[in-house]
Amino acid sequence: MSTFSDRTVLITGASSGIGEACAFAFAEAGARLILTARRSQRLEALKTQLEQQFQAKVLLLIFDVSDRAAVTAALESLPLDWQSIDVLINNAGLSRGLAKLQEGSIQDWEEMIDTNVKGLLYMTRAIVPGMVERGHGHVINLGSIAGHETYPKGNVYCATKAAVRAISEGLKQDLLGTAVRVSSVDPGLVETEFSQVRFHGDRDRAAAVYRDTTVLSAADVAEVILFCATRPAHVNLSEVLLLPTAQSGATLVHRTS
Repeated sequence: MSTFSDRTVLITGASSGIGEACAFAFAEAGARLILTARRSQRLEALKTQLEQQFQAKVLLLIFDVSDRAAVTAALESLPLDWQSIDVLINNAGLSRGLAKLQEGSIQDWEEMIDTNVKGLLYMTRAIVPGMVERGHGHVINLGSIAGHETYPKGNVYCATKAAVRAISEGLKQDLLGTAVRVSSVDPGLVETEFSQVRFHGDRDRAAAVYRDTTVLSAADVAEVILFCATRPAHVNLSEVLLLPTAQSGATLVHRTS
């Protein structure tokens, strides 16, 4: 039986990684999907695959969450029967660079802050009022172990994920007395394009992050996100810290060699 039949789920950053994995997980559960990202070709290919594999109903929105005007325009363009969003998955985010603060790239900082913090806020501000008005809804934010522990040279990225954690807590407090739920799912090492983006396309340096250990897959994280979304209405999983067995902290990773 489809868990999410006739329910609408919006996923940001859906063109790859955890966002893409969430699209598969929620499509299999029967959800109608609004998928957003900047890369239209990847989204189009994903839409075709989801329609063929799950007969899913999929609507695409191409925009950058860090562009407030674009967020507003995209959401206002939704057809009437797609405007009642049941679950918002604020997945879009990135890390840029790994440098000491005093040597860091300000452009990298701005990209992380604009996407990880401001983009999440823009999406949440636009969608949550409708959830409150309709009397149901769920916001699921993608945090990170970096929001729990700062690690060397991770300064600004860690700060953005600490902000996601604080925003999630604050939103839950502000929604007290409503039926709208808030969850933060905070993974450790997950093998996606994350490190390639952090290292500006340096594939060898990115591969070294995941070498000689067993890390999480994007599907592992998507499964936990789906679990959060499918609890009974009176159950709110506020925060999930999700690590591979081989990791016990932001910098504590067991490697076989």
